[in-house]
Amino acid sequence: QVQLVESGGGSVEAGESLTLSCAVSGTTSSIKAMGWFRQAPGQEREGVAGMYTHSTARFTSDSVKGRFFISRDDTENTLYLEMNTLKPDDTAMYYCAARDGVGYSWSSARSYNYWGQGTQVTVSS
Repeated sequence: QVQLVESGGGSVEAGESLTLSCAVSGTTSSIKAMGWFRQAPGQEREGVAGMYTHSTARFTSDSVKGRFFISRDDTENTLYLEMNTLKPDDTAMYYCAARDGVGYSWSSARSYNYWGQGTQVTVSS
C-alpha cells in the first residue's frame, strides 16, 4: 500500500508561482509511475505532469508545458510540482497519484491506483 499527502496549495495572483509537494509513504519501492492531476468544478480530471520511476523522462500536458515541472526527491520520499506563471485557468484541485502496476499513458487517470486527498490552487486575475 502507498499513501500520498499533498500540500502547498493556496491562493495567488496571475503570474505568480507555487510549488506543490506530495509526501509518499508505505511500500514506495513498488511504485512504477507518479503524476499530478487537476480537476476544476464540472470538468474531468486532467493529467498535468508525470514520470516513470525507472526513467529520467518527465512529461507535461500541452496546457502547462514550459510552466510546470515535476520532480522527485527520493531521500525525502516527496514528489513536487513547480508551477510558474500561473493563470486563472490553472485554478483547480490538484491531486498526486501513483501506481504500482502496469498502466496506460501517464496522463490517464485510470493508470493510477493511489491518490492523495488533493490541494486547492486558486489563481486570481
